Amino acid sequence: MHTRRTLLCSLALAPLATLLPGCGFQLRGAAHYPFASLYLQAPEGSELGRSLLRRLAASSHDLRLIIDANERHQADVVLHLQGERNERVVLAKTVAGQVRELQLRLHLRFQLLGRDGRVWIESTEISQQRDMSYSENLTLAKDDEEAGLIRDMREDIAQQLLRRLALVQQPPQAE
Repeated sequence: MHTRRTLLCSLALAPLATLLPGCGFQLRGAAHYPFASLYLQAPEGSELGRSLLRRLAASSHDLRLIIDANERHQADVVLHLQGERNERVVLAKTVAGQVRELQLRLHLRFQLLGRDGRVWIESTEISQQRDMSYSENLTLAKDDEEAGLIRDMREDIAQQLLRRLALVQQPPQAE
């Protein structure tokens, strides 16, 4: 009975699977960047910088990451993380003045420059925000939740940045 139900479901869904390629659906493969090497210039100890390096290394076998600042001039492009800013905004308080709801915000400003100084991506900001309830009675648990949300926002920003890097086009030569 169970195998028959599985077979019937498979037969019913088969026509839908043939429509997926026609609608533009495609599994993500390795990223193809319009540059062969990249140097990441990030503030010392930047969590987002470390996350980006891991993601860049995993996203493409063809991309050469230059880690040593002394070899920066060998990179086709420099990804400059100009600033990372965390904000914690109180959205709601109780009548007694205790915080009930917070909004966490993370902003990243970055720029992509070519070896010759040409700007590939102007100084741009990517932002993420998350809302969370808060209770002073559950401070430790809420601190852990906040740390997890900030980690998720960093990962989302890193993914957005990688997608932008994959879509960027080399700027035209100056005349």
